[in-house]
Amino acid sequence: MSGARWFAVLAVIAWSALAALVLRQRFERRGADHRGPGRRFVRARGTLIAVGILVFFATVALVAPLLTPYRPSLQLDIVRLQNAPPSWGHPLGTDLYSRDTWSRIAYGARVSLSVGTLAMLLAATLGALVGAAAGYFRRWTDAVLMRLVDVGLAIPRIFILLVAAALTTHLPLATLVLMLGLTSWFATSRLVRAEVLSIRERDFVASARALGGGAWRVIFRHVLPNVAAPLIVSMALGIAQVMLLEAALSFLGVGVQPPTPSWGNMIAEGRDQLATAPWTTIFPGLAIVLVVMALNTVADALRDALDPRQETP
Repeated sequence: MSGARWFAVLAVIAWSALAALVLRQRFERRGADHRGPGRRFVRARGTLIAVGILVFFATVALVAPLLTPYRPSLQLDIVRLQNAPPSWGHPLGTDLYSRDTWSRIAYGARVSLSVGTLAMLLAATLGALVGAAAGYFRRWTDAVLMRLVDVGLAIPRIFILLVAAALTTHLPLATLVLMLGLTSWFATSRLVRAEVLSIRERDFVASARALGGGAWRVIFRHVLPNVAAPLIVSMALGIAQVMLLEAALSFLGVGVQPPTPSWGNMIAEGRDQLATAPWTTIFPGLAIVLVVMALNTVADALRDALDPRQETP
């Protein structure tokens, strides 16, 4: 890898650390009278490190062509560079097909992060609508929708996805995102329903109804905005869960299909060389661990910061 690309990678690391420090400074500069959720969030243990990790991988995914010396599917030299160990030219080594591991991890970040984020956005939208309808209208609407949710929670999600994947010979990436999103909204809907059941009895909702607001107008303008805090926390946790699920499916060969790199299928391709070329599996596995732990840390910090029962420091 050239010196310019090494400099670009170091610049991304510095940018990630700077972004975390700027986030902390933005809230620490506020006086004691303005302590609130933002201050509690940046003071939570490990939050700034987690934010820095997420910013790093998100930046790598966005500017992957500028940071990688090769295309992710390019076979450099199947004889001389097969399973080559880490070096200056290949900082994370190469795989069985002489492809640069760093390039594949950088481009794989695009796939893994986008699949997790897009699938969870779909799941959060669907779960919020179903949960809001069940909690607001109650009666038979609540009964029907919640029984549907109970059925969805009772069936193992991995089983549904494996059955769906077995019905097609090639699973497009968009279809994978759709499948993951449509099987990830059940817990979100129950969370939103519980919040809506409490909010719908408050005075500002009753006033909106008394002024002639329609049901869905009240839901979208007055109820759902007040459910945003727990929904954001649920989404942060959900992205980590979906990423793990996508990695598991890709490891089993029914998720993202080679030569398109994802961290899951990179681990699958390197599992037979774990003793002779451990870097082909360790580095993508480490990327998954870091991102998932960072997302869980941020979600925990958001949950504590947005909890109105928490006392300000």
